[in-house]
Amino acid sequence: MDRRGFLATGAAMLASPAWARRTTLRLSLLGQALIEHTPGPGEWPGHDGVASHLARSHVVFTNLETVIRGPNAGAPTRELLTLHAAGPQMLEGLKAAHVNLVATANNHAFDLGAGGILDTITALRDAGLPSTGSGADLAAASSPAYASSAAGAVGLVAFATGKVRPGGAATPERPGVNELRRDASGAPVAEDVERILNAIQSARRQAQVVIAYQYNHDWEPDMAEVPDWQRALARRCIDAGAAVFAGHGAPLVQGIEVYQGAPLLYGLGNFFFQTEKPVGAYPPESWQGVIADCAFEGGRCREVRLVPLTLNEVGLNGPDDMATRGFPALASSFYRAAILDRIALRSRHFGVRIDNSSGSVSF
Repeated sequence: MDRRGFLATGAAMLASPAWARRTTLRLSLLGQALIEHTPGPGEWPGHDGVASHLARSHVVFTNLETVIRGPNAGAPTRELLTLHAAGPQMLEGLKAAHVNLVATANNHAFDLGAGGILDTITALRDAGLPSTGSGADLAAASSPAYASSAAGAVGLVAFATGKVRPGGAATPERPGVNELRRDASGAPVAEDVERILNAIQSARRQAQVVIAYQYNHDWEPDMAEVPDWQRALARRCIDAGAAVFAGHGAPLVQGIEVYQGAPLLYGLGNFFFQTEKPVGAYPPESWQGVIADCAFEGGRCREVRLVPLTLNEVGLNGPDDMATRGFPALASSFYRAAILDRIALRSRHFGVRIDNSSGSVSF
C-alpha cells in the first residue's frame, strides 16, 4: 500500500479539512537543492522534522542545482568555488526528504559540460527520480516529466532563463538545458515561449496537476522583486493549463501571487544550500526558506500553506565544514514569524494576504 495515499498521524493539526479528503492531491514545492554531500547519521539535525512533514505529501518537488559526476563528465566550465558537482550518492539526500519529482533546468546544469548533463539525467533515472529541464536534445529537455501518486499524476515542464553558459542550451542536435531566452527588448523569445506552452498543454492531457517551473537568473536590481516580464509569462503558463507556477534563482523567497485561482510562487529560495563560498558571502535570508504545501482537487489548487525553514550556514564542525552546512530544519517560532512576515510583505504588493499564524495563503 502506498503510504503517500494516506495522512500521517497528526497531519490534521497542520492542515485544513481539505487535506483530509481522499480525493485531494497534496503537492509540496521546495526551495532549490544545492546539495553536494550525503548526510551521515547525525549530520542533518533537522531531518526528522522535515522528513516527517514531507512524508504527508503525494509529490515533493525541487530543482537540483548540482551536476552528478559520471563517466561522461567533461572539464569544469567554471571556477571551483562556484562549481556545483557531486557523486550519485548525493541523491540519497533528496530521497531522504521524500523528493520524487526533479527539475534540472538551471545555470549550473552545464558545470561539467554536455557529458555532465547526460550523467545527471542517467543518475536521476537510475534512482527512480523523474526529471526534466535538461536532456539529450531540445525535444527531451522540453518534454514533460511525470510523478505518479495514489491521488493522481503531477506533470512538470521546466526551463531556465539567464546565465546559461555558451554551449549549455539544448538544441535539436546537442544536449543541454531547456532555455527560455529574452530578446534585445527584454521580452521572452516567442519560439521558446511557444515550445514551453505546448509542453504544458501536452502535460495537462496526461496529468491532474501540472507545474510550470522556471529557474530565473535575470534578476531585478533588488533580487527580491519579481520582474514584470516573468509575471506575464507565469500567467500565460496558467492559461495554457498549468495549475501552479514555481520558480527559483534568486537565493531568497520572493512574493506570492494568485492568478485565476492558481498560485504563482516566483521564488521559493533554498532547501539545501551547500555553497562552497565562505560564511557571510550570502545574506541571512539565503539561509531561510519555506515549504509550499499545496492541496489540489479536480486539478485546481484549493489551499497553499507555507512552512518556514532555517538552514545552518555553519557546519557542525565549524566554518570550514562544508559537508554538514546548508541542511534544512523546521523553523523555530521566532524565525517562523519573521519569515512569514517578510513573505507577507512582499506578497501584499500582488494583492495576496498571508495568515501569519497558520502560513495560509489567501485565494
